[in-house]
Amino acid sequence: MSTDDAFDAAYREHYWAVSRFVARRLDDQAWDVEEVVAEVFAVAWRRRVELPESPLPWLYGVARHCLANTVRGKGRYRRLLLKLGHHEVTRGGHTVASPDAERPGSWVLEALSRLAEADQEVLRLTAWEELTVEELSTVLGCGRSAAAMRLHRARRRLREQIETLRRDDRVSLGCTSGKGEMADKANKANKAYKDGHA
Repeated sequence: MSTDDAFDAAYREHYWAVSRFVARRLDDQAWDVEEVVAEVFAVAWRRRVELPESPLPWLYGVARHCLANTVRGKGRYRRLLLKLGHHEVTRGGHTVASPDAERPGSWVLEALSRLAEADQEVLRLTAWEELTVEELSTVLGCGRSAAAMRLHRARRRLREQIETLRRDDRVSLGCTSGKGEMADKANKANKAYKDGHA
């Protein structure tokens, strides 16, 4: 198979997986998602001789770099708007509670949000993208043992955050027995996490 054919096959087979990967990290902002995905495949085209036999983890690695560039660009744009002072971003917008706040698993999402971005990404790659440790190492650009260690540490930190949320909830409800409604939710989330990663 020629490199052009390999690129065509990768594009057809993995376009939507890469789109979902990007959308999850940009909160489904359609225009930005399309821009980043287009950049991912533009890079893949330019580097098509490097496409591995299983290209999806490699494409995720490219997408991570493209996303980082987009986030940096957005940061510069927001700083410029703040200097100018003539944009809705600067007019005291407020944050609306997420519709996911009371959904099952919201405790895990809250705990996840408290982790460092690197830990969050390792957990997303294995949970959302369902990557193996071998594939994770390809995306992260490190060895298999380093990827396994990063995943292990991220999972441990997530468990610690879930425990912290459980303790905080018990204190806020004046509940030490763990029978409060929120503590019960935390217990269930923690059990679900442990069951999924036993």
